[in-house]
Amino acid sequence: MDWIAPTASFLEILLLLYVATIDIATRLIRNEICLVLALLGIAGQVGGPMQVAGSLIVATILFALLLVIYQRGMIGGGDVKLLVALAIGLPLRGVIELFTITALAGGVLALVHVMMRLLPSPRLAPAGSSFVRRVYAIERWRHLRHAPLPYGVAIACGGIWTVLNRGF
Repeated sequence: MDWIAPTASFLEILLLLYVATIDIATRLIRNEICLVLALLGIAGQVGGPMQVAGSLIVATILFALLLVIYQRGMIGGGDVKLLVALAIGLPLRGVIELFTITALAGGVLALVHVMMRLLPSPRLAPAGSSFVRRVYAIERWRHLRHAPLPYGVAIACGGIWTVLNRGF
């Protein structure tokens, strides 16, 4: 049974990379992915039932706080789901670490979007364009229309950091 925690951590990282990619493409975070991340968080715990119970209490409090922030329009619903799903399986220290790294990654993400204002507006990326060029064209178009940041990318960075720091 020593293989469960490392396998859960590896799968969490893969799912978080997928979440970041999908959030850039669609600005949506699927419920099923959040559910699987929550289950993997529980499966990856090595502290036993008391640690799971503590983690669920922290995640419940976090959900209540994030729900208030969501209702005020300051965060997206997918971001709430993703943060709570990642909090399940983490001790309080891990949740604080998750939020710290997410905030730092979010700052970098915001800086990139501010810098995009200085770049020329691209035309549509022609067929066969590189992935980076296509993403740039779409993001610049979204930016000009004041679309929200794909904050799931920052949350995924915080989640990956936290999972790696938790260890395999």
